[in-house]
Amino acid sequence: MNVLNLLFTKDGLIYQIAKNKSILEEKSYFVTEETPENFIADQLDDILIKQRFDEIHVISSLNHFTLMPEGFSEHNAGFELIAFNAPVDKENEELMLSVNKKFKVQFYYTFPKTFYKKIKELAIPVHFNFSGEKFLNSINNKNNKEIHINLYHNQCEFFAIDNKKIILYNNLDVNSEVDFLYFVMFTLSKIGFGINETNFFAYGETTENETFISELQKFVKNLKIVFDNIPNKNFILN
Repeated sequence: MNVLNLLFTKDGLIYQIAKNKSILEEKSYFVTEETPENFIADQLDDILIKQRFDEIHVISSLNHFTLMPEGFSEHNAGFELIAFNAPVDKENEELMLSVNKKFKVQFYYTFPKTFYKKIKELAIPVHFNFSGEKFLNSINNKNNKEIHINLYHNQCEFFAIDNKKIILYNNLDVNSEVDFLYFVMFTLSKIGFGINETNFFAYGETTENETFISELQKFVKNLKIVFDNIPNKNFILN
């Protein structure tokens, strides 16, 4: 079975082509000051016609989301809830839902309609998910207070968990590793997690964000690198 995995980030698109659990191809595209306006859309077009796929898995880490308890059913309020965190455009965004039964929460998130239609037009099975749900489902929570941090290119998402209960989730679009550190440490102070009593876990682009990791190590006592992305092995896509 040929499977296409797509990960949409703040300023990029990462794809994998897999066959029977083997990664045949993986590539990343990121927007810069020099790239044309429709750069990501054009790359998506090229990826979708590379070959005939049997299945597509799409994961969005775009910072348009809200977190609600499992069972919340007022789906019509999804856009309004997301609007508390980020501006929404109902005409150009598709409202999506991802449920995490492991921690009994659900994510409302939006996905660009243009990308949604391009992918759905292929008329093959497509599975959409939010990166926060995929990340949360990959976490092995054992201790009382934990911070789990997934690092991207110019972006990071993190969970604060206390005794298997989600205290907070955030998805940050930042251009500085120092900003990552500031937001994480500021969060600790607001939710009452003591530095010495909290266990930290890092995933994803840990090598690319080595300044953040080294600076974090100066402040915290318990830090473990759980997953470091290497070629053909992306934490969220795998």
